[in-house]
Amino acid sequence: MKQSYLRIRSACFLLFIFVGGLCLQAAEPVKKNITEKQSEQPEAKGEKQDQSDLVPLNKQKTVLLDLKHKKLYLKTHVCLVEGVLEMLCCKKQTKEHESILSIDSSAKAIHAGLLAMGAQAGTPVKFTPKFQPPTGQKLDLILEWKDKAGKVHREQAQKWIRSSTSRYFTAKLDQLPPGVVIDKKTELRYDDKYKELIWFGEMTKKERDQFLAKSDNKTYQAAIKKFYEKTRPRLMEADWVFAGSGFSIDEMTGEKYYHAESGDLICVANFPTAIIDVSIESSASGEGNLLFEANKVKIPPRGTPVTIEISIAKEKPSTEKSVD
Repeated sequence: MKQSYLRIRSACFLLFIFVGGLCLQAAEPVKKNITEKQSEQPEAKGEKQDQSDLVPLNKQKTVLLDLKHKKLYLKTHVCLVEGVLEMLCCKKQTKEHESILSIDSSAKAIHAGLLAMGAQAGTPVKFTPKFQPPTGQKLDLILEWKDKAGKVHREQAQKWIRSSTSRYFTAKLDQLPPGVVIDKKTELRYDDKYKELIWFGEMTKKERDQFLAKSDNKTYQAAIKKFYEKTRPRLMEADWVFAGSGFSIDEMTGEKYYHAESGDLICVANFPTAIIDVSIESSASGEGNLLFEANKVKIPPRGTPVTIEISIAKEKPSTEKSVD
């Protein structure tokens, strides 16, 4: 009982340090204190998660720190199963219309937990004067949930996200080749003003072959082939990094405001306010607008409790896998 009390008190103190805006070095004695207390208990190989290892970092007990195993657990719920995405997880009552999961927690509790488990914060995305992707510690995210029969499932978070096909794709084309007439019943269009061939949504192999048969013009053929390849739904392969969001001063009150409190917790579209972001260019605007959507075949029903298990990633080669 005494050990549990010390762990909880130490974790709360760590959170207090973060809210005060002190540097990570100031939190090191606190992290060391928690580590020493947790290491007093022996660990058995292959042993399941011991709940006594988990320290709540917020009053809702939705952010749980396990320093012994260097992991952070987020207790979330499914809020979206289909649609384009800006994030994997948002704060409750903020951006549920573009996030698969939501959590009842402050953003700073999650940031504090990441620091405590040893993750190094980097820098958020920058768009000017030129694009600079977010940087920071690479993180592994595992999702755990139970189905209606009570069976436990565990999957990498990337499997719940796929490349978006519910958007427009363009290719430069000075003019339509002679003899090519576009059927208005299809999703293919030509913009004479901007000299672009335009396609919306996923192109099937049958549609590709029908369009290719209309002309042997090389530029036209390349555009059709590009649409077919780009609209193949693929699992997200991008890494997540601990970007760290940032602070600003409220001009009215003079108080510090943590940007991620707006809801941007774990993003798949780049935001300067994100705690965790993807390490690629994935803008919420422009040509690369909303690159990802929910992979609905993998996601359990809305309202399903889901635990996000976060740990520091091990270096490994990335491979892109087709959803088909």
